[in-house]
Amino acid sequence: MKIYRYPTKDSWIKLVQRPVFEREEISGLIAEIFAEVENKGDKALIAFNKKFDKAETKNIAVTEEEINNAENQLSNDLKQAIQKAKENIFKFHDSQNPEIQKIETAKGVVCWRENRAIEKVGIYIPGGTAPLFSTVLMLAVPANIAGCEEIILCTPPDKNGDVNPAILYTAKLCGVSKIFKTGGAQAIAAMTLGTESIPQVYKIFGPGNQFVVAAKEYTQRYGVAIDMPAGPSEVLVIGDEQAIPEFCAADLLSQAEHGSDSQVIFLTTDFKVFNEVIRCVERQIKGLPRNEMAGKALENSCFILLNSLEEAVEFSNLYAPEHLILALGEFEKYIPMIQNAGSVFLGNYSCESAGDYASGTNHTLPTNAYAKNYSGVSLDSFVKKITFQHLSKKGLQSLGKTIEIMAEAEGLLAHKNAVSIRLKR
Repeated sequence: MKIYRYPTKDSWIKLVQRPVFEREEISGLIAEIFAEVENKGDKALIAFNKKFDKAETKNIAVTEEEINNAENQLSNDLKQAIQKAKENIFKFHDSQNPEIQKIETAKGVVCWRENRAIEKVGIYIPGGTAPLFSTVLMLAVPANIAGCEEIILCTPPDKNGDVNPAILYTAKLCGVSKIFKTGGAQAIAAMTLGTESIPQVYKIFGPGNQFVVAAKEYTQRYGVAIDMPAGPSEVLVIGDEQAIPEFCAADLLSQAEHGSDSQVIFLTTDFKVFNEVIRCVERQIKGLPRNEMAGKALENSCFILLNSLEEAVEFSNLYAPEHLILALGEFEKYIPMIQNAGSVFLGNYSCESAGDYASGTNHTLPTNAYAKNYSGVSLDSFVKKITFQHLSKKGLQSLGKTIEIMAEAEGLLAHKNAVSIRLKR
């Protein structure tokens, strides 16, 4: 881990930089994968399963039998936990359904906006070292609330060619239409282009490693939308003298264990808390099954002592973290200062894991400083907003002259005539 004491603001630009990957090399590989999937369809996906995941798969589609058997492989405690989380996530996202508001902008001119679901959406669920069945909840629940007609899910199989039963159970619980055994960039390519088994979708959701992120960026060349660039996980924790060091360390490690490319940052003004958090991290990491992975993530991570909490929030806004934790006694004071963050956790007891699983907010969030211009996934992510307007005769009479003058000034006389011909009648 990298330790900094009172760094000057001139040095902050270097401190907020994420680990850099060879983008040109990745881009070339992504193009090859897309071409292979486009030309060979399911055969390419089966070959990629063997190449990248060491998995033997005869068929890409998950069968009904596999989905139904998954329920019997889970404990009742886990199934109840998933159900509870689903209820909270549903409650939070259902509250985002707007009422239609009709606005009379001028006499006889009424405008409004209505939501329409994106009919076909694709969900990518990472598997590998951590099969994220919680991400199924985060994406399929709002997709269902929005009214998406077809929800396609792709996830990498294990070495036996099977999908984690918790992913299958959660997918069925949340109304996923079809599930397929394919992961990585090839899964994104399949949902973008379509294959014999996998339908083409209109928008793709879900986090992943740098290859998945690069594939999602590439998919936009084909007119398919994406939720956001959601890559390796990250958290920034700000603590004051009232922060509990054990809690701060646990939150930092909860993100570090996601993968070696994750990044965690701790900021404080209190020298005692600063040193104690570092000691707690070193102590707690020894007891983690994924300590090797977390240790590699810590190599790219920073522990920084600053002069004031205002300075800490300023640093955080520059970094724009996926997750921001304010382990502060008076966190309310600093809420208005937060400009850039995916999701914020307030106080010593609001652990980031709550948002990851069951508080109700969405955990699919912008990373790599994209919180400066992207929001996390919400109900809005699964809908298009269509505007409507109705002009009565009186409405056109009241607005007509304004439109005619503006259209003529732009030299668009056909636009002017569309108004004039109606006014004459």
